[in-house]
Parts: sequence; C-alpha cells; structure tokens
Amino acid sequence: MKHVLIVAVAGALGALSRYGLLQLVGSRFFPWGTFAINVIGSCLMGLAYVIIVEKTLVSPDMKPLFMVGFLGAFTTFSAFSFEAWLLMERGELLHAVSYIALTVLLCIAALAFGVFVARLTF
Repeated sequence: MKHVLIVAVAGALGALSRYGLLQLVGSRFFPWGTFAINVIGSCLMGLAYVIIVEKTLVSPDMKPLFMVGFLGAFTTFSAFSFEAWLLMERGELLHAVSYIALTVLLCIAALAFGVFVARLTF
C-alpha cells in the first residue's frame, strides 16, 4: 500500500510538471512542448535506471516513485524508450525495431480510429 500512495503523489507531481512545461514551451508551429517532455523524460529515465537500478546509489524504493510515478505521469514515452533500449541492449534488434515501428504506427492508427469513431458518434 505504501508504494501505491508514493506512486500516486509522484504521479501528481509528474502531471503538474508536464502541464507546467507545456505552458512554458508551447506548441504554436510544432509540438515543442510534447517533444521537450519526451526527450527530457527519456533522458531522466536513463539517469534513473543507472542511479536506482544499476548502481543502487539511492534506495530501490525510489524506483516506483520516480520511474513509474513521476516519469509515468510526466511522459509515457520514457517507458517506451526504456523498453526499446532494453531490447536493443539484450541484442534483440529485430524485436526492438518491430516494437518501435509497431508502437508508433499502431498508436497513430488507433488515435485516428478513435477520432473517426468519436466524430461519427458525437
């Protein structure tokens, strides 16, 4: 139960950070805010992985707080990037490329389908 509360609080902070950065950067001609969030979040995920998991420089209890809670709400792209990187690091290049291509293409297709259905329905 302790981790659930920690993840919830960290998730709220991640969501507020995302919102604040989007307001600060904006997206007038290109989605720079979302782009910045995805790049920053992916970098932070890499840092957190080494500091928390590989080197255990901080308590492993920080993993759900930071990697799932904060970064999960800040950007889910960091989790996608991390999973793709893990596949590549394990030498599973075909799986990594497939995962990346399928995720990007199917998510855009799913979004388009959702828009289509919503426009027909509402």
